[in-house]
Amino acid sequence: MAVLWLDDVSADDLDTVGGKGASLGELTGAGLPVPPGFVVTAGTYRTFIEEAGIDEELFAAMEIDPEDSAALRAAEQTARDLILGTELPESVREEILDAYRTMGDDGEAFVAVRSSATAEDLPDASFAGQQETFLNVREEALLERVKECWASLFSQRAIYYRQRQGFPHSEVDIAVVVQRMVDAEKSGVMFTSHPSTGEPEIIIEAAWGLGEAVVSGSVSPDNYVVNRETAAVDEVTVADKKLLMEKDMETGETVTRDVPDEKREARVLTDEEIERLVELGRRVEDHYGEPQDVEWAVYDGDVYMLQSRPITTITDASGSTESTPSGQEREAVTNGGAAAGTAGASGDDDDDVLFRGLGASPGIVSGEVRIVTKLDHLDQVAEGDIIVTEMTMPDMVPAMKRAVGIVTDEGGMTSHAAIVSRELGVPAVVGTGSATSALSDGQVVTIDGDKGTIRQGRATKEEEEYEPVEAVRPETPVKPMTATEVKVNVSIPEAAERAAATGADGVGLLRIEHMVLSLGVTPEKYIADNGADAYVEELVDGIREVAEEFYPRPVRARTLDAPTDEFRELEGGESEPDEHNPMMGWRGIRRSLDKTDVFRQELTAFKRLYEMGYDNVELMLPLVNDAADVEAAKRHMEAVGIDPVKRRWGVMIETPASALAIEELAECGIDFASFGTNDLTQYTLAVDRNNSNVADRFDELHPTVLTLIGDVIESCRELDVDTSICGQAGSKPEMVDFLVEEGVTSISANIDAVRDVQHEVKRTEQKLILDDVR
Repeated sequence: MAVLWLDDVSADDLDTVGGKGASLGELTGAGLPVPPGFVVTAGTYRTFIEEAGIDEELFAAMEIDPEDSAALRAAEQTARDLILGTELPESVREEILDAYRTMGDDGEAFVAVRSSATAEDLPDASFAGQQETFLNVREEALLERVKECWASLFSQRAIYYRQRQGFPHSEVDIAVVVQRMVDAEKSGVMFTSHPSTGEPEIIIEAAWGLGEAVVSGSVSPDNYVVNRETAAVDEVTVADKKLLMEKDMETGETVTRDVPDEKREARVLTDEEIERLVELGRRVEDHYGEPQDVEWAVYDGDVYMLQSRPITTITDASGSTESTPSGQEREAVTNGGAAAGTAGASGDDDDDVLFRGLGASPGIVSGEVRIVTKLDHLDQVAEGDIIVTEMTMPDMVPAMKRAVGIVTDEGGMTSHAAIVSRELGVPAVVGTGSATSALSDGQVVTIDGDKGTIRQGRATKEEEEYEPVEAVRPETPVKPMTATEVKVNVSIPEAAERAAATGADGVGLLRIEHMVLSLGVTPEKYIADNGADAYVEELVDGIREVAEEFYPRPVRARTLDAPTDEFRELEGGESEPDEHNPMMGWRGIRRSLDKTDVFRQELTAFKRLYEMGYDNVELMLPLVNDAADVEAAKRHMEAVGIDPVKRRWGVMIETPASALAIEELAECGIDFASFGTNDLTQYTLAVDRNNSNVADRFDELHPTVLTLIGDVIESCRELDVDTSICGQAGSKPEMVDFLVEEGVTSISANIDAVRDVQHEVKRTEQKLILDDVR
């Protein structure tokens, strides 16, 4: 029998119908929504090559050096000539066509013809995308498409991959799935667990039209991260979707078209569709008992499962993957602590990010760029190169193994290219947009497959630390272990390395006003002269320098908070108001909510940092008074694409009003409240901290100030909101003792005081423990 219907197939039929066929049959039997279809069995293929007498010549042609690109091309061509040049037996032709003709209602059915190898989609190896798939096929082309699927068992990539995985060519057969087409309005891929870490989050990638555009990497899809346990959508990234694939209504052929302008940057999936996909994802994973990679489509409101296979790239606790690593030695920089990211690169402007995309396969590597626009260019890829291409084609795998990294213009983290990169252990950044046109052959760059960045120059470990860093580095390798976190204040990005060397638990306050004031012009004038994007990039560069130095330790960056008298000193500051007391005037969130155009550019900088992979950045709003301030700022965050639920953000407690309104502020969804003791003290005591006549009355340890702080900490502990202090008083031992006893979450100190504060915190915590047991 040449044909089996999916209704009659299960996972036990792997040898007969291949991995894809067995999976679809299993999904059909489990009651999941799968389009109807049949399978041309693997036995049909085997009988075809043996009875035609082409099997021995076919397998002999595969005995080549898999690292030889020219030999791979010759082997592939030999296989195509043998298979496509041999006629199908009449009985097989008729059985396939008879099955097809039952699938049409009023006329010829449009079907998908998909390869299904018997060594495909196995728990310990992914052969994703190695064999052919044809969409919108009708009777006239059906038999030829089946033979082309058979021939694709010997594509260059498939030959290379099988030899690397130890699968003998003569022992792998191929079936072909013929399935009714879903005329998809939207489609994509879903990982039921994180494809690298296995964490319980569902990752969905979606684009308009047929899913082939997503899995091939020809379009950068929307990305949705969903908590598998709660079904809450943790993160949504809406991509610029330039292309879609769909059926041409006149010819019936699958065509690629430009996405209409109104849909290019529109969100593909509704909340209801995400809920349905999550439900189906859970059912699929529960059915198989392991994480799955699922292809899906939506048509006329219904969601269909098109394919499901095991995820083979999840790392175990030791950091290894189930698949065999490439064994390629790479020049890499570890991502953690003070030597994170590109620490040790040249340190000048050449370190700036050239491109950013989606980190699809983790790791940081440096190498020479090798632009690949044609398969003929693969021979030019040498050991240690970084392949830069529009999208990674299946036949590039041998060259990917020689390369230390991959960069693509298009594609998402669930594309086949990304899957194979992770499996080979090659760092990859996808969806950069224009790397192939902007980079040049031989250019040395550093790519970060975690953060999705490409930088100019080579990253190396630092050979020598300069003296200012050594001055604050702990003399002993182990810092005091405390329950209360001790962080550090950073005023300028240039101090980041020195701050990180203290061993602090993160940055409690990074002031962006110093970055802005260093421009020498007001934000409004800078934007007018250079454009909003240039202003955003200035902020991104400054915050990134600190975020990268501390990664993955948190960096709490505060939006603009400079008084009008400082802006008046800048070019373009002539229109700034002449305030009698600028410290109590138009600054902080007050100015931001009035100057929303500038405020939104600041928020856009945070959004870009998140997109670059700096998930350790936390956003902090200064000088808020009440919930109205916070809700207004929150609306602007959402407007630029920052999800307040997904990202950590909070407020400064600098006025008595904000301290007294802490419960209302917590209801707005803040994650933390941080005390700015300089302002809180001056507003509580009516003491201008810049007025020398009353300077002696300025006291952060005044009982009324401590009462406000203590009450806020108590309320926040009940409301599950973190508390911290980032004012100068955090460096005073008396304040440290008070805060630890009250139960503050973290204390942020000046760079030179971090080590002393760490020891003071430890001493106070030990005293509290002893007092409790005595």
